Amino acid sequence: MSLAPRAVLVHRTTEYEELVARHGTHGQAAFFLSSRGRDIEEIAERHRRTRRALAEVTAAIPLTWRQTRVERRDLDRFLFAPEDVVVVVGQDGLVANVAKYLAGQPVVGIDTDPGRNPGVLVRHRPADAGALLAGTAGVEELTMVEAVADDTQRLVALNEIYLGAAGHQTARYRLGLDGDGGAAEAQASSGVLVGTGTGATGWIRSVWQERGGGVPRLPGPSEQRLLWFVREAWPSPATGTSLVAGELAAGARLTLTVESERLIAFGDGIESDAVELTWGQRVTVGVCGERLRLVVG
Repeated sequence: MSLAPRAVLVHRTTEYEELVARHGTHGQAAFFLSSRGRDIEEIAERHRRTRRALAEVTAAIPLTWRQTRVERRDLDRFLFAPEDVVVVVGQDGLVANVAKYLAGQPVVGIDTDPGRNPGVLVRHRPADAGALLAGTAGVEELTMVEAVADDTQRLVALNEIYLGAAGHQTARYRLGLDGDGGAAEAQASSGVLVGTGTGATGWIRSVWQERGGGVPRLPGPSEQRLLWFVREAWPSPATGTSLVAGELAAGARLTLTVESERLIAFGDGIESDAVELTWGQRVTVGVCGERLRLVVG
């Protein structure tokens, strides 16, 4: 007998909850903000909208389904099951946060603050939840990026992966591409960024614009194609700048060999969940075999 679907509501602690937790009471949080020229009511209203959205989505879950909730900070400890339907209630970034932990489960993005969020990944309103969970909605498969180290550490991201130093130090490494006959260029830079079509709505797009759009066009979210950029490559007698941007088609790989004591790789801006790399380690980056299945209505 197959299990009934389980709705997993993914949310994050609101700014209001964080403020009250820090200051103890609503009044103390309000006093703290007012001393800095801010009004707590705006933050409290966003909190109330989020709570209303969670309640509305919860009420729309079919009675025969199981359900649970998970907060963003607990995602790395939560075990998703094959029969789960993941309902992200919050911002676009929350969908990216959960994507790396999934293996094909459909994701419904619910926007709690229309007009404030871009709505790239949270495309629906709380009132749409019932129809979306009925199972008749379409699904868009979004390309993801992965980095695999030679010690089997693996990192997956929906937007982009950054490889570089943990702080503001220079990252030193050798960079190469598949098909170059093993040739690699020694580089010193602010790090390497490899992103997807979904990431092309954020960090990757800003770097692309700074380069004047000189590299290939930005990919679409479902395209099996990535863009990569070296940030602020430094020319010197020992380091070059000939490999600073390009694209990776499906199956192609960018290879980085570490020549620093410590570099890290992290995805979608979550530096706390980074892969640690040390001198001589090799990491390859390319299109991920898994894709995010986003319910589009």
